[in-house]
Amino acid sequence: MLRTNIQFLSFIEELYNEPEQKNIVLRTYPKGTLLYKQDEMPRRVSILKEGFVKCFNSKENGKDYIFEFLGKGEIIGEIEALRNIKCLCSVEAVSDTQAYTFATSYFKSLLEKEHSFSNLLLDELAERIYNTSSRAAYQQLYTIKYAVSKLIELQAKQNLQLSKSDMASYLGVDIRSLNRALKELKD
Repeated sequence: MLRTNIQFLSFIEELYNEPEQKNIVLRTYPKGTLLYKQDEMPRRVSILKEGFVKCFNSKENGKDYIFEFLGKGEIIGEIEALRNIKCLCSVEAVSDTQAYTFATSYFKSLLEKEHSFSNLLLDELAERIYNTSSRAAYQQLYTIKYAVSKLIELQAKQNLQLSKSDMASYLGVDIRSLNRALKELKD
């Protein structure tokens, strides 16, 4: 549920702490701040240092679908930078968040010059594909009640508190279905 990548965080912190470093900026985002906005052209890539964010897609019917919750060491804006496209989704700080940010041009130079960075990114992208396909299969094979119980377990395990709205958006259901499943679990 909450993805982290400590290896990515260590790599970027080493670069950030180099004496001559001038390409990476540490930014702070209060809870509720949009770091990236769907359909806008990003000019930077970010790696989360503290806090966590939700990546979500807003649909024409006014509903959001949460792809993932990202925490320490997770990279944001990499696909858009690689493909030179607009943001596929919005990214909002769910807690007070800090992130290392750098221009897409610096991101591309890291990919060319730093093989360890390229390998970290490749591993991250492969992990996301695996997680997305596993989650899609999970949502097709299990009941909402079961999915809600697992989500509650994960929240407790990772010490997270999500709103009902975010829980429903993450599970791809409406609030009414979520409430029904919560009531069944309570009974």
